[in-house]
Amino acid sequence: MANHKSALKRIRRNETARIRNKYQHKTTRNAVKKLRETEDKAEAQKLYVEVTSMLDKLSKRNIIHSNKAANLKSKLAKHVNAL
Repeated sequence: MANHKSALKRIRRNETARIRNKYQHKTTRNAVKKLRETEDKAEAQKLYVEVTSMLDKLSKRNIIHSNKAANLKSKLAKHVNAL
């Protein structure tokens, strides 16, 4: 167990950040899944903008790698354009 107040605080902060990152990552994955299942082009284009923003935020905060975000955005753009 930690012996210093700063170490105890760091443990608390890490846990809070972990829970927040997990929530944001899961929410984004669900949004990506919803976009992939969409058949309506107008709705897909609207969702694409939101999902792209979510992916950019995750990569900016190092929750996912920037290349992974780019690859996902590219694949989703192809999907939307194919509708």
